[in-house]
Amino acid sequence: MNGILPLWKPKGMTSHDCVMKCRRLFKTRKVGHTGTLDPEVEGVLPICIGEATKIVSFLTDTKKTYIAEVKLGEATETEDAQGKIIEEKKVANPPTIDSIKEVLQSFMGTITQIPPMYSAVKVNGRKLYEYARANEPVERPEREITIYDIQLLSTNTDSFKIKVLCSKGTYIRTLCVDIGKKLGYPAHMSGLVRTNTGSFSEKNTVTFANIEEAAENNEQERLLVPIIHGVDHLDRLDVDEATKFKVMNGQKLKAPKHTIETDPFLVVHQQHLLAIYQNHPDKPEEIKPVRVFNG
Repeated sequence: MNGILPLWKPKGMTSHDCVMKCRRLFKTRKVGHTGTLDPEVEGVLPICIGEATKIVSFLTDTKKTYIAEVKLGEATETEDAQGKIIEEKKVANPPTIDSIKEVLQSFMGTITQIPPMYSAVKVNGRKLYEYARANEPVERPEREITIYDIQLLSTNTDSFKIKVLCSKGTYIRTLCVDIGKKLGYPAHMSGLVRTNTGSFSEKNTVTFANIEEAAENNEQERLLVPIIHGVDHLDRLDVDEATKFKVMNGQKLKAPKHTIETDPFLVVHQQHLLAIYQNHPDKPEEIKPVRVFNG
């Protein structure tokens, strides 16, 4: 079986838990997830099965959409509702709707984030949460992320929901804390749901209950989405039958005469994804394979 399972990850499971369960239900070890969600977070988690595991890095790199709740007045050590409160300030004069919207707009575009201490970002070979648990100080690396869109969803001003469209690597917890700082209050993320990953949205996801029901009848494959849908953010090069043979044998090709907008890009024959190619770094007249698909 080869394809992408558009899973709705439930609360209480890690992303790795989901992979392990899918391995059992799909009876294969070739399973990989496409972007970690914390155990208390639910939402869209595409799972790659079989040959689809070859596109994990490409699907992980897509835009994500989240709905988060910002709680003003309390900061926590983990920047979410699971952590110990480390700072409090009574929200005696809640910010106005207009001031919240103005602050949200200030985060639009490419911004710098410092990842939370309780995260899996590595410094000198160790994860930040390992330093945090050992109470050891460490300098956290800054990273650039992009906020493509951010909207206020609720009218309550001391605990409000926002919708965020962002790049890979964005820590929504940190964004909530930084929003609170600009509003003059300690804050944390009190809730989070991921509603989109790339072209996968909440409306076309399946649950573990759906998978278990399908597995009882050996119909798991019907739940899988073709691999090409996981990389439809990449441009495509359509090829003929003769070129298909070269692609399937992992050969380099002459660069197409027309412009391809993305690098890497898809190589397709009759709507079937054959491979992912990229421009040759040393030979501008050639393109070379990055991934070739067997299924």
